[in-house]
Amino acid sequence: MPLTLPLDATVLFQGDSITDAGRRRHVPADLGDGYAALAARRLLAAHPGVTVLNRGVAGDRVADLRARWEEDTLAHGPDLLSIMVGVNDTLRRDDAGQSASPGAWEEDYRSLLLAAVSRGETRLVLIEPFLVPVAAQQWAWREDLDPRIGVVRRLAAEFDAQLLAADGLLNQAARSAGRPELVAFDGVHPTPFGHRVLADAWCALVLGT
Repeated sequence: MPLTLPLDATVLFQGDSITDAGRRRHVPADLGDGYAALAARRLLAAHPGVTVLNRGVAGDRVADLRARWEEDTLAHGPDLLSIMVGVNDTLRRDDAGQSASPGAWEEDYRSLLLAAVSRGETRLVLIEPFLVPVAAQQWAWREDLDPRIGVVRRLAAEFDAQLLAADGLLNQAARSAGRPELVAFDGVHPTPFGHRVLADAWCALVLGT
């Protein structure tokens, strides 16, 4: 069922490089050139009075989101908050102090959501982190990433959030396309086609289209 938004709603996309997608951070209204921008075009066509913001930052983990949560999320008072984060916690799991265990990661993520919903009627869209392996050694990353995907699913249920099950979605798209590189060129960062798949799924959840 599509979400009902106020006519003057603020919709905020938050996350890492997949959401950032090359946005010009010195231009507050810039949405980058990824799934957030694609989804925003359709959202604004359906709801012209909505304000759409992208505050994704490349390289961010949940701890990085927590450090900038007040300024880059709560201060904007989003009516709809869409979050994708997690893959960097897996990619940096071997760096000292750079990755939290799935249990600690869940508590950090939950604290962000609690802070967001405590300020009013903020609706949530949680997007799973994903991996579309393009090299054999990347399959080993699943041991760390899969529990984090499970955390996002649990939190979506706990907070009555819309869940975008991106991992299965993009891996199926890779199978249909014939090669994983057509969806995520390095297994992590979507191609333009991969971003379109994400945007289509996001709009199906939020707009019902």
